Formats: sequence, structure tokens, C-alpha cells
Amino acid sequence: MNNKPASLTEIFLQSKKETLYKQLLLQLNKDFARAGIDVVLQPNIAANDLTKHLVKIIDKTFRKNFSALLNLLYVIDVSEEKIKQLTTEDTTLYIEKVTYLIVFRQWQKVWIRNKYRSN
Repeated sequence: MNNKPASLTEIFLQSKKETLYKQLLLQLNKDFARAGIDVVLQPNIAANDLTKHLVKIIDKTFRKNFSALLNLLYVIDVSEEKIKQLTTEDTTLYIEKVTYLIVFRQWQKVWIRNKYRSN
């Protein structure tokens, strides 16, 4: 992972390019389940649909079960400091940024695991 992807779309494109998209989806499914959030991301979901779906899930969880969202952030190991740095009055933008942090952290796990498993 030479450059940090700037968006969810870039993460998904990079994961597809490195043939790690399905592993990323599996990691997301696994950690959502560990956090008690009932979500199943299908392996054939398009990147654009995945982005919309994840934002919708995080938004719903944020509004209806904030403790589950906190648990998800803990399970995934999203830095508390990075969450605190998110400053915006716009809830929609906040949710998109949180979703990015979640997916980026998952991407890091998948990428690192693959890189060091290969060597």
C-alpha cells in the first residue's frame, strides 16, 4: 500500500486491482458480525453499490444504536484519535468519513495480511 486511498471508491478499486476485494468483503462481514451488526455483504456487490450500502448501514447504526457503532469501531480497531479529529456539523459528511475510516482500516488489515502471507 504505497499511497493512502483518498476515497472508498479508490479503496475498492485498489482492492480489486490487487485481487483482494473478496477478502475485504469477508473481513467487513466478519467484523460487523463480531460487533453484533446484522449485515451480509455479497461477494459480487459492485463497488458503487457497496459504498452506498455501507454508508446507509453506518448511518442507521449511528442513529438507532450508537453503542453498536462504538463497538464496531472498537472491533475494527479504528483509532479513537481519528474519530475525534472528524469535525463537521453535517451528519451526512460525518457518516461518510466514519465509513471511510472503517473501510480503510479493514483494507489495511487485508492488505498487510496478504503482503506478509505471500513472503
